[in-house]
Amino acid sequence: MTGRGPSRQELIRRRRRSGFVGRRSEQVAFQEALRQVPEEATQFFFHIHGPGGVGKSTLARQLENSAREAGAITAYVDESVADPIEVMESVSTQLAVQGASSKEFDKMLAAYRQRRHDADSGLAETERAADSPGPAAPPPPSPSSMVVSQLGLAGLGLLPGVGAFTGAVDASHVAAGADRLKAVLSARLRSHEDVRLVLSPLQVLTPAFLRGLADAARSRPWVVLIFDTYERTGPLLDTWLRDVLVSDRYGELSANVMLLLAGQSRLDPQCWGDWLDLVTDLPLEVFTEDEARYLLAAKGVTDERVIELVLKLSKGLPVLVSMLAEARPTDPAAVGDPSGTAVERFLRWEADPARRAAALACALPLELDEDVCRTAVDDEETAGELFYWLRSLPFVRDHAGRCLYHDVVRNAMLRQQRNQSPERWREQHARLAGAYQQQRQEIEGRTGSDGADWDDERWRAARVHETYHRLCADARAALPEALGELVSAYHHDLTTLRHWVDVVARAGEDTDATVVTEAGQRLRAALDEPDPPIAALTILLSHDTLRSPSRALAHALRGRQHRKAERYEQAIVDYDRAIELGLEGDLAHHGRGLVHLAVHQYRDALADFIRAVEADPADPANLTQRAWTHRLLGEDEEAVGDYDGVLALEPDDVFARTMRGTVLQKLGHHDEAIADFDQALAIDPNYVYALTSRGLAHQALHRYDEAIADFDQAFAIDPNYVYALTSRGLAHQALHRYDEAIADFDQAFAIDPNYVYALTSRGLAHQALHRYDEAIADFDQALAIEPDSAWILSVRAKTHRLEGRYAAALADLTRALEVSPDYGFALGLRGLVYRVTGQYDAALADLSRAVELNPDDGWAHYERAVALHALHDPACEQALVRAIEILEASRASSEAPSHVVPVLGNLFLSHCLMPHWDKANYYLTAFLDVQPAPGRLSELLIAMNTLVDMRPDMDEFLTPFRRLLAEALTGAAGRYAAAPPR
Repeated sequence: MTGRGPSRQELIRRRRRSGFVGRRSEQVAFQEALRQVPEEATQFFFHIHGPGGVGKSTLARQLENSAREAGAITAYVDESVADPIEVMESVSTQLAVQGASSKEFDKMLAAYRQRRHDADSGLAETERAADSPGPAAPPPPSPSSMVVSQLGLAGLGLLPGVGAFTGAVDASHVAAGADRLKAVLSARLRSHEDVRLVLSPLQVLTPAFLRGLADAARSRPWVVLIFDTYERTGPLLDTWLRDVLVSDRYGELSANVMLLLAGQSRLDPQCWGDWLDLVTDLPLEVFTEDEARYLLAAKGVTDERVIELVLKLSKGLPVLVSMLAEARPTDPAAVGDPSGTAVERFLRWEADPARRAAALACALPLELDEDVCRTAVDDEETAGELFYWLRSLPFVRDHAGRCLYHDVVRNAMLRQQRNQSPERWREQHARLAGAYQQQRQEIEGRTGSDGADWDDERWRAARVHETYHRLCADARAALPEALGELVSAYHHDLTTLRHWVDVVARAGEDTDATVVTEAGQRLRAALDEPDPPIAALTILLSHDTLRSPSRALAHALRGRQHRKAERYEQAIVDYDRAIELGLEGDLAHHGRGLVHLAVHQYRDALADFIRAVEADPADPANLTQRAWTHRLLGEDEEAVGDYDGVLALEPDDVFARTMRGTVLQKLGHHDEAIADFDQALAIDPNYVYALTSRGLAHQALHRYDEAIADFDQAFAIDPNYVYALTSRGLAHQALHRYDEAIADFDQAFAIDPNYVYALTSRGLAHQALHRYDEAIADFDQALAIEPDSAWILSVRAKTHRLEGRYAAALADLTRALEVSPDYGFALGLRGLVYRVTGQYDAALADLSRAVELNPDDGWAHYERAVALHALHDPACEQALVRAIEILEASRASSEAPSHVVPVLGNLFLSHCLMPHWDKANYYLTAFLDVQPAPGRLSELLIAMNTLVDMRPDMDEFLTPFRRLLAEALTGAAGRYAAAPPR
């Protein structure tokens, strides 16, 4: 029994290899490079480039054969790869076939595919709700900024820091939304390694790939990697390939790895400009006359008249020289009349009518395999034989397992068939469209989908070829549906739209249908605009033939793009139109709701999310956004109800459970909130947001040691999580551990020099320690980053006031109230400054407004009473009684020293003003027993002295109080000396 013979593919390769002629200098240069010692090699990076049809791919394949004959191991990739990950996968597979498998890379790639699938499942639920809420009171990032953050993360593998806060906010809750996207992935993927693999796959996979290359290189003189059709893949691969070759970003590249690029364009100077000295340039043009004559001689064409005619007809294009010489003509008449069609010249020497017909019929599809060939030639019995014959023709090349005709040849054949028999042209394209339709429907049946499945690559391939052939069969009839498919293609992603546009444009060119050609050309131009989605969707919407469902979808998608770019007015117009056309659910009402959120139209947003939930009650993203909108409207009970609904759909959604905990915490249900955080952490113990939220809940219950333990754990998991670090600093500060607090703020600021939360927290700590200059320096730096923060302006103004710089304090407070006119803290503080500078009417106006805005602010009531007293207004006594009532109630409900200290101080001042000296003495004693920080002591002493300015008769009674405060201030300064000024 004889051994297995060579395959048809190998026979084809041998035939082509044996018949290769020309390009001698390029072959010699490459073969000399293969003889170099890798460590001393000066030629290891080759670039073949030139116009289409000059034989770049043919030469690349020939050089690959030369490399293998020299003992090298090779891998070949072309435009069938979409990105560096597919390059690495293809190379690894080809090396494995040659006995150099990389188990480490293959295992890691399989893990990436699985984790990416898991992540896509999670992000599909949140992509439309990307503006997820932060932990508490401060205004959240806008929905569009969350989308931008998500795109930034997908591209860079980085997480944004917590943003600065502005306005009247609770500082302990600022910037809690920074970890949202990472939280979603962490909840899905469980480990930081998996999150990093999904967010930064190149950073993880490339080093493993390079180690696999190194293993392969140990046993061979060279490993040659060939990148063909690089004009198409270069924009996707340039940066990665350059970094692999010349940088240490991904690790070391073995010295005996050789690169060969082949493409139409020169290398991009912006990417390769500094490294072009490494490139051995192999520019290819059309054949010189000598090269063309050499090829003709090798083919047995020696008659000078025949040679002259071939040179004239081919114009030196290698593919045409080869085709015209293939039949070895010996007479010019055998070459054909120059006025004849190009097709006749290509096939003149093929006498078999079946083969001639097959060559023409198989030019109709964009790409060819045996199944497509069977449909095109409509001959079941001979299709296989004809297909392998076609693959041997010089104008047919292999492409990712399929075959492509050379464009020059295919275009000529298409023109001939379209012109000779328009009816047969339509019938053949209709038959091919039907075959692709059947293929698509079979895929739908196997996957169980009810219709379009744009995530299935096989489905997309069948559908796009079906669309091409329907346009070729009847351009006008098929165009409306094709336009709708373009909208759906963009709905899948921009890359899919680009591919669809190319196919539609190709159909226009191949059919010479003006309406399709113009549509394709306009769309191609649109995709080169600065904002391709907007430009393309606008062109699609300009077509009257675009049907209503697709038109509605196009408006919604354009609205989404406007929303992402924060062009909210245009977004609303598009969303409104989409809804008018009947579009419901996530793309319409949900998207418009996100715009209303971004422009703070919360009631309109709520109405949209209600409609979105009604349209799809099983979509947790709709419920999540409605919950957040309820929170913005202060409807926390309703928000809890919506989070209940999310958790009923997805009990293990740690993000929703943590968000419900934050709302419960705001409602004062701290133990219930902690229970939610506990459950979230039981599912994902490393969920730093849940840990930090639980720490804040413990802090609210004055369980500072437990809070610090949670912040410690969160910071240990993520050493760059500055929010947890700053929160820990605030817990230390609440325990009067100012040295530890400032150390935490310093460390947070070192990690993120623009982290305003750490700066302001450190400034407040310095203020509490009576270090006003350092506090001012911190607030100055914070305002350099966030110049319009009413809160930071106000705390800096308070520090100026404590140092007696009243003009500077008034300037800050006036600016703060320009930014936030109803900021009660700034109003009360400016009223105080007006009062101590003798501007009593202005003081009373500000303090009355502060009381109106916050009727339960005991300090504002007290200061208003002082202003009334200064104006000899009898309403002073009633205001003072109200202040004492509020302050007493606050004292009774508060256990935390940080909360009790200012209440006791204000009660002391209120009873001094009454005057009730015994009660004043009682509250001052209670105040001093808490051992307040030096800043608090100094502040109370200054406030008490301002009373003497209005009531000199009180000085006799206040003198012993003043002495007690001064002595306590001296003692406190000694206690906190362990934390020396920076």
